[in-house]
Parts: sequence; structure tokens; C-alpha cells
Amino acid sequence: MVIDTWKKSGIATKFPTYRNSSLVTVHSWQTGKRQDDEAEGLWRIKDSIYDFTSFIDKHPGGPFWIRETKGMDITEAFEAHHLTTAPEKMIAKYKVRDAAKPRIYTLTLHEDGFYKTLKEKVREQLKTIDKTPKRKSDLIHLGILLSTYLFAVASAKYDSLLALILAGVALCWTVIVSHNYFHRRDNWQMYTFNLGMMNFCSWRISHAISHHIYPNSYMDLELSMFEPLLCWVPNPHIKTKALRYVSWVTEPFAYAIAFFLQMGTRIFYSLRHANIMYWHDLLPLTIPLVMYYGSTGSATLLFCVRQWLAMTSIASFAFCVIGLNAAHHDPEIYHEGDANREDRDWGLFQVDTIIDRGDLKWSQFLVLTHFGDHVLHHLFPTLDHGLLPALYPVLYETLDQFKGKLRECNHIEHIIGQHKQLLRTEPNPRAPGSGK
Repeated sequence: MVIDTWKKSGIATKFPTYRNSSLVTVHSWQTGKRQDDEAEGLWRIKDSIYDFTSFIDKHPGGPFWIRETKGMDITEAFEAHHLTTAPEKMIAKYKVRDAAKPRIYTLTLHEDGFYKTLKEKVREQLKTIDKTPKRKSDLIHLGILLSTYLFAVASAKYDSLLALILAGVALCWTVIVSHNYFHRRDNWQMYTFNLGMMNFCSWRISHAISHHIYPNSYMDLELSMFEPLLCWVPNPHIKTKALRYVSWVTEPFAYAIAFFLQMGTRIFYSLRHANIMYWHDLLPLTIPLVMYYGSTGSATLLFCVRQWLAMTSIASFAFCVIGLNAAHHDPEIYHEGDANREDRDWGLFQVDTIIDRGDLKWSQFLVLTHFGDHVLHHLFPTLDHGLLPALYPVLYETLDQFKGKLRECNHIEHIIGQHKQLLRTEPNPRAPGSGK
């Protein structure tokens, strides 16, 4: 049947259950993955089943990562989030049995494959590289965070349009830079991600566990959450060619309300189904409160709320302009339905789903605020962005060894490519690395 053909996944033997949900959310993605993954209600890594229940509160990265992935196959996530060999040795005592059924995911992590080879080289490289750029990342984040509140107060106190725009841009950058932190063990910086009405807990699932592990595939929650407004999967069954042209018109509107939609969807789901809200969802309210008290009586609370909503819309628009045109969408980039590379290594799959921003590499500030060094970030998400430039020599060396290629372009080229991808309905028959 035709429907069976278009639902065939390029990285798994099953079409993900969550895509049949009436409302696609982080919770529905988790529920669907637990149904699909053959993890037997526990945690699956490769072909083994583990019971990490007693380890949840002991996990050095924080309990969230273990608690929220129960019932799932976490093979690739486990591999990408642990650079040393110690965790692999440690989990042996938590193994309860071999898995009853094969994995549904077809990507590989062979010891002599691209990713494991690169990871070993990176592990050695990290022993000698300069770690001071991590401190610079922290200072950049703190500076942008403070400027967000300062510009916000100025916009209320002086009713300044310029200050309002600067506050919106600063809020956008705060959210993007804080993304550098929520991939890691729990820290205070990850909470600042919530200032944009999104939530780092939700994004640890939708971004770190879904998008980072399965980019541009049916399992990528960040793709499906934009549908039907924006559709990058080259499949007319999901969105017709005619409606894809409409996307060019609705796209700016979608950008401006993206932050509000994230909050609204979670509130709606919590009221109708199960609660997915957290106490830190209240953190965005600190902005209008600081605006009100910082303006020392020269602005009403209602005016501050209005300014805050406008500022958040500006931040939302800027975030989408940067984020959706940062790395993943171009007709030359692999998307679900395109021909697969013969070598199914997970690391090479990551490389095939990204074209990096070559125009950012000269500046750590721009890399942090514009999702730069994207390939290395996908391969090693727990590393601070400030450390990634030192890893390029071993990345290039290993790519040459395994017939991979790091592609680059500038932001304008990405914007053009992303809009071309929105219109694409036919799969690319040329497999990455085929040379054809």
C-alpha cells in the first residue's frame, strides 16, 4: 500500500507511534517511544536490558535523564552523553537480561566505525586542550542575561522602541546560549532557557533526546511539532506542494508566535491530559516584574506586561530566524525519505543531516548565540561550545578516513536552502557519500 511506503523510516523498522497522536507533545513522543522501543519497560542499551531504578537519584548528571527515559532504547543517547569509558563499565551491575527482541533502530555504533573512532581521538585530545574557553562561555551567558533585564527595564522606563528590540534580541540570545547548558548535568544556567516561555525539561526530551539523536527523521520531534505550519520532510502525504508555498506566507507569523505556542501547548495538554508543567515555568514572569519595579513608577504594570509580550515575540522571531536556518534544512541535507548512506554509522548520519555555519567560526560569541559548530555539538553535546574548535583537526582526519565531509555555508545560503527545502516533495535519490 502507498501509505505503508511513505511511512517507512530510514533509521528504524517501525513508523513512530507518536506521529499518530492528535496532539504532538513531548509527553506523546515519550509515550510512543516507550511503545515502540522493545525496552521491556526498563532501559535498553544495545541488546541489553538494564534496571536503573535505584540509580536515578545517584546519576551524576541529575535524575531527570534517567527518570524520563525509562522504557526507552537509549543506546545512542548513552553513547553521545558519556565521553569516558567509566559509565559503560559502571552500568554492568544494573544489567538484568538480554533483550528479547532486536533493536528497531538501524544505525550502528561499531567499535571500528566512524563515531567510536572519533570519540576515542576526542577523548585523548581533551586531555591536553585549553579549558579556559569554558569560562568565557559562562561570562558571555551572564553578560547577555543581565543585558536582557537591563534593556527590558529601559524599554519600560523610557518607552523606548530601540530598547525593546534590543531586549528581544538579548532574550533570544539568552535562550540560545542557555541551550549550551541543558545538555549537561544540572546547573543554574539551564533555568534561564525558560525565560523564553519554553522549558528546559521539555527541550531535554524534544531537543537533546529526540532531535539530537534522530535529526531530520520521523523520530525527530522538532520536525513534527512544526507541522503542519512548516514541513521539511520531502513527502506530499504530509503536506502538498501547494500548501508548502503557503508556508512561505505563514512562516513569519509562525516565527513570531513560536514561544507562545510552546507555552500554550503545554498548558492545554496539562489541562486536558497529564500535567507537564513545572514550577520554573513561572520564570518568564520575572521579566515584567523587574520591568515594573525597575522603572520606579514611571510605567504601569499593564504597560510592562505589554512590553514583555512584545519583547518575547521579537525574541521568538529572532530565535526562529537563527535556529531554523542554522544547520539542518537544505535540499542537499538528508531528510526522512532520502537515500541512505551505505555506512549506517550513527556519527556519519549526524554529519549527513547538517551543513555548518562557516561564517561563525571566528567568534566564540557568534558560535554560542547562533548554534555554531553544529556538527561537533551534535556529536558531543555535553561539551562546552568553547572547547569544540580544538577538536576540528581530529574531526577532519576521521571524516577523511570514513569518506565523510563537513559542509559549510553562510546564513543567507542557509535561509535560501531552508525555503527550498520547505517546497521539496521528492526524496533525494543520491545517497550521502556516494559520490554520484
